Amino acid sequence: MKTRLRVLRAEREWSQAELAMHVGVSRACINAIETGRYDPSLPLAFKIARIFGKNVEEVFLYQNAESENPASSRH
Repeated sequence: MKTRLRVLRAEREWSQAELAMHVGVSRACINAIETGRYDPSLPLAFKIARIFGKNVEEVFLYQNAESENPASSRH
């Protein structure tokens, strides 16, 4: 899953630790979300989106395997 989290944090001039404090997770969790190593739970995704006044879809951009690899959709 891609995310606009880093850009949104930068707009507010927040560190990963500051965002983590606002949503109640560790800085490492925010880092893992930003780097694509961890997909947040739905409640956490909503909480993060609300912090920035956005819809979940404006923060987290879902990409399924077929859209990432066009060759996989050929039959």
